[in-house]
Amino acid sequence: MTSEANSRLLSSFLDYLRIEKGLAPLSISAYATDIRQFSDFLGKGECRLLTARRAQVREFLQHLFAHQVDGRSVGRKLSALRHLYRYLLLDKKIDHDPTLDIESPRQWKVLPKALARDEMEATLSAPLTRGGPERSTAESAALAARDRAMLEVFYAGALRVSEIINAKLEDLKLEAGYMLVRGKGDKERVVPLGRSAQEALTRYLAESRPALAAGKGGRASASPAARGRNSPVLFIARGARKLSRQRIWQMVRAASAGIGRGASPHMLRHSCATHMVENGADLRTVQTILGHADISTTQVYTHLALDRLRTVYQKHHPRAKAR
Repeated sequence: MTSEANSRLLSSFLDYLRIEKGLAPLSISAYATDIRQFSDFLGKGECRLLTARRAQVREFLQHLFAHQVDGRSVGRKLSALRHLYRYLLLDKKIDHDPTLDIESPRQWKVLPKALARDEMEATLSAPLTRGGPERSTAESAALAARDRAMLEVFYAGALRVSEIINAKLEDLKLEAGYMLVRGKGDKERVVPLGRSAQEALTRYLAESRPALAAGKGGRASASPAARGRNSPVLFIARGARKLSRQRIWQMVRAASAGIGRGASPHMLRHSCATHMVENGADLRTVQTILGHADISTTQVYTHLALDRLRTVYQKHHPRAKAR
């Protein structure tokens, strides 16, 4: 069996460390713990230590980061695997080292957290009406429609919080189905808007934004802060005030409360990218939508897509499981 083969190989390696390398018992114990953890990780796919590949080593390290293991510990585990596979090379049990050219853990990035598709749908359809003694039904409905439009735009265009806050009315090309977004370094990019986002924006612009611009109770005001119809900002607070980052975070967290997770605006951005890659979008397109200067930043999403691909394959391919 695979586990027995891994145990025999590990025992042989530990003997090598003790007899030929003369390592102390505590050091040998640390090596054993780290390699057993990798062996257990491989065991999910019935893979042996002897036949592990570079991609599986990378997946293991990324798995550790995703579970909040600190970089120093990950580096130690990678070092243990390097020693194991160098030993196997010297012993001519393998002809390729799967740890070769794997970068230092400090160069790795933690995989961004994304919502599952059903979680994303639940968040987008969550009830957003906010009541209270100081708010009329009309005002509460206007705020809910605005928040709905922001959620749809977050997910449709993978926007950052700052990009939502600073979005201008003139940047929205609703009939053409896209908007211009000014991102980091004042770089401008074109972001497509799907039908759901377009419909939510249409409702917001037609009814909710004018009501919010008019101020409390829907009455127009002569004060500069309340001249919403002249405000250049797309998403506004009551009285045409500019939205704060804290308010948007609170809105996203409230919308996602029903799924049992406190989602953040950045998770909506990551969810857009992840779901696109899972559905077969090429990285260059996703890079353009996200506004990444370097495609290597976008490549992190391929790990998420591969995890999904592997899960679906294991579940549906008739010969994916051990016979």
